[in-house]
Amino acid sequence: MSGFDTLGKLMMAIGAVLVVLGGLVWLASRLPFLGRLPGDVRIERPGFTCLLPLASSIVISILLTILLNIILRLIKR
Repeated sequence: MSGFDTLGKLMMAIGAVLVVLGGLVWLASRLPFLGRLPGDVRIERPGFTCLLPLASSIVISILLTILLNIILRLIKR
């Protein structure tokens, strides 16, 4: 039975991570500047829109790198 307990805990952890990620994506969609920075490519045609958020992706990557570095430094103390 311990194998099922471990599997159940793992599934609960994965579910919690998915809920958090879903909330972050939902909040990110409400930020007015995301997808509208200089360097973001937007192609619009009748019935077709293509968005390539290059600059937004770089900004998010830098912010997440800084945040994770801070968290890891706090954990190691």
